[in-house]
Amino acid sequence: MVYFALFLALLSLVFWVYVLFDVIGADTARVRLLPKPVWALIVLFLPKVGAALWFLLGRPPRDPALARTEAGPVSPFPEYEHPGRARAVSPEEDEAFLRRCRERAEEQRRRAREIQERESRERNEREHGDRGAPEREEPRGEAGDPRRDRDGDGDPIGPSS
Repeated sequence: MVYFALFLALLSLVFWVYVLFDVIGADTARVRLLPKPVWALIVLFLPKVGAALWFLLGRPPRDPALARTEAGPVSPFPEYEHPGRARAVSPEEDEAFLRRCRERAEEQRRRAREIQERESRERNEREHGDRGAPEREEPRGEAGDPRRDRDGDGDPIGPSS
């Protein structure tokens, strides 16, 4: 019997805390009969009676948009159900948005490919450098060509005399 009384006391406490949070979280303009601060005081000082009165007399009516769960199937795109959601006014705006998204995605793909290519080249250069592979031969040009004439005296490699 004692456990049952403790269970009921705990249940009553949980219900009271729930109702107190419900009063605090309720929309001030939609609360019925009394102002919201008065309801909070009633629920705070008269836990059981105040909670019951809140549910019977003061709680705002349910929003019809939330109560329409039985009206039909749930939308597969719940983000479209949000009020105030930004929507395109015309099909042209929608197409422009999609075009910008595609362009941005293509730019990101291009940058990713460039980064991958650069990393691949750097990795190949490191691997060739670590193995002691012979260096690539420089293209030969004519006299006076900066690729050939490195120190200005006409011979491709070696000290000037």
